[in-house]
Amino acid sequence: MKDSIDFARMDIPQLFRRLLIPTVLGMVFSAAFVITDGIFVGHGIGSDALAAVNITSPLFLLSTGVGLMFGVGASVVASIHLSHGKVKTARINITQAAVVSTLLLALYSLGISLFAPEVARLLGSSDRLMPLAVEYMRWFVPFLPFSALLSSGMFFIRLDGSPNYAMFCNVVPAVINIVLDYLFIFVCGWGMLGAALATSLGYVVGAAMIVVYLSRRRNVIRFCRVKTSRKSLQLTRRNVGYMCRLGFSSFLCEAAIATMMFAGNYVFIRYLGEDGVAAFSIACYFFPIIFMINNAIGQSAQPILSYNFGAGNSDRVRKAFHLALATAVSVGACIFLVTLFFSRGIVALFIDDGYPAYAMAVEGLPLFAAGFIFFAVNIVSINYFQSVERPRPAMTLTLLRGFVFLVGCFFGLPLVAGVPGIWLAVPLSEVLTFCVVIAIYTRDRLHHAR
Repeated sequence: MKDSIDFARMDIPQLFRRLLIPTVLGMVFSAAFVITDGIFVGHGIGSDALAAVNITSPLFLLSTGVGLMFGVGASVVASIHLSHGKVKTARINITQAAVVSTLLLALYSLGISLFAPEVARLLGSSDRLMPLAVEYMRWFVPFLPFSALLSSGMFFIRLDGSPNYAMFCNVVPAVINIVLDYLFIFVCGWGMLGAALATSLGYVVGAAMIVVYLSRRRNVIRFCRVKTSRKSLQLTRRNVGYMCRLGFSSFLCEAAIATMMFAGNYVFIRYLGEDGVAAFSIACYFFPIIFMINNAIGQSAQPILSYNFGAGNSDRVRKAFHLALATAVSVGACIFLVTLFFSRGIVALFIDDGYPAYAMAVEGLPLFAAGFIFFAVNIVSINYFQSVERPRPAMTLTLLRGFVFLVGCFFGLPLVAGVPGIWLAVPLSEVLTFCVVIAIYTRDRLHHAR
């Protein structure tokens, strides 16, 4: 199960490759997890079902954001403790993160389940989409704590030196989801219930794999017994607060995608109706590919950056960051070109050309993809700042790209450019954030030159 990894002495390109390949493969399967839902829902139930799933997607993204926040925060803290030889403290950190995040998501799921129709209306559902959205939520929302545990647990497993096992924690749920999607939607004819249940059962299996790994006593990073005395609970609150502060940008990244969907759904339904939301949902299903691959690049660099930052090896930190940045830019350029030349084929994966949403998506997808290269730089930069205990610039960049610039572009650009402006809102927000990234790097260089 263990892979031969030495964060302190192994050659940086070799170390980065050792982490990157299984992490990217795992993320690709995780993207397949999401995309498969869209393909089966679009062809098996219809474009309205596709729009209804997109309406409810922000709920899933927020739960994943909580998992990533605790995963990043705890793994950064644990990495630094490991570099100082404090193994027990690292174990306590990851245990606290897993327990607290699971409890938070259980409360979150309960609240949404009790008020599903009201939440669907708040997310922008129309009367036509409401029954489909509520049915999907009923069978998906209760399982959100498992998706969060899967998201955070993979950070701990990679930190323990087992990126290949972490990859399989993505691969196995994705395969289960694909098989069950086909079985539940096309064979059993369960519609939205089948789509939601297939995804949920995949997350349950993935979370179980995480728990099994972190419960084994032979692993360095594993769950441990945490005291429940008053002093211990105070320390837990302090530790959890610091982890959340370090990982908050990761939560905001997911919340930013939720905001993109939330604002986009409102704007598209205003300008183009339910068919516009269905077209936008195809972009939202496709977007996880670029997001997850760039996230994989950042997550692969994270233990290298954090460990060597804690050990004071600034040259290794710099080399790892530059390598991650170059990789992300190359990937962003490749995916943009694929989207530009094969937009019809991509849209056809989700819906037939007889739906009005088909033509809308074919025209809009290349515009939506125009910001992929800038997005790649922004995500890797945010991951870098988190990894070296600089939460403030990470949070600033995330707030700007995911909320301030994004919402402003979504509601302002269509007034200037019409419907193409809706599709260009996300790329423009990434370009504006990229300008801020350059400003931060320039300021840092000037500061070190003095």
